[in-house]
Amino acid sequence: MPIAIKNLSYVYNEGTPFAVRALDGITLSINAGEFVGIIGQTGSGKSTLIQHMNGLIRPALGQVFVAGQDLADPKTNLKAVRQRVGLVFQYPEHQLFEETVFKDVAFGPTNQKLSPEEIEQRVVEALTWVGLDPDEFKDRSPFELSGGQMRRVAIAGVLAMRPQVLILDEPTAGLDPRGRDELLDQLSTLHAKSGMTIILVSHSMDEIARVATRLVVLEQGQIVADGPPRQVFSNAKKLAEIGLGVPQVTELMIALRQRGLAVPPVALTVEEAKQAILALLDGGQER
Repeated sequence: MPIAIKNLSYVYNEGTPFAVRALDGITLSINAGEFVGIIGQTGSGKSTLIQHMNGLIRPALGQVFVAGQDLADPKTNLKAVRQRVGLVFQYPEHQLFEETVFKDVAFGPTNQKLSPEEIEQRVVEALTWVGLDPDEFKDRSPFELSGGQMRRVAIAGVLAMRPQVLILDEPTAGLDPRGRDELLDQLSTLHAKSGMTIILVSHSMDEIARVATRLVVLEQGQIVADGPPRQVFSNAKKLAEIGLGVPQVTELMIALRQRGLAVPPVALTVEEAKQAILALLDGGQER
């Protein structure tokens, strides 16, 4: 199992009048190959939790294990952990700085003192994973690209380090609908083809329903729901109580059921909702 968290708590500004408990007794296991979505209101502890997963914050109370290594142990090599667990913050394109896409993606592998041949192989592989043709993009300036393409270059820079786990914090923030859809599609393809463990933090219920196979819901530093998206979104009332919604297509299903129509209580995609409505029209049935 890539990541195991046991009774993890964290307090910012502990011992001061400004102390804030960000995490409160979190226990969570994430297995190899999962695509986990983490959702919750602002201040629920999402960012603090993921920063514990690659050692940016060392556990102060509780334990975090990555591939069996205890991140609270001072002897643990956190640099090596961060190569296993790649973390992509919001607006990662702001960290692009090289004159070509190739040099930007190659930055991490170059610092690992890899051979030129290995570096080139990793750059080509990483750009391909994010849906950018290496021959077309590697010699271009990253600052000439669209916002969505720049973000994919930044993600490729993390993938070039060949992490076992990829964590993304609001990766579609600020993108236009086309850029958002392209990025989500590439993440789904990456997960399907590579089997990489992906952890996605998002405020968008529609996006998270589209790609994640498991949802973890945080509220005031605690896990209040954990399960498949269909199961989590089936409790719309509970989500609403903590300030969260459900995908728009699920809202549609709820509205149709309230009108007495025999549709499923949860839909995760537009295509799924479409098929349910077509089946209803073909059958002419009511609940």
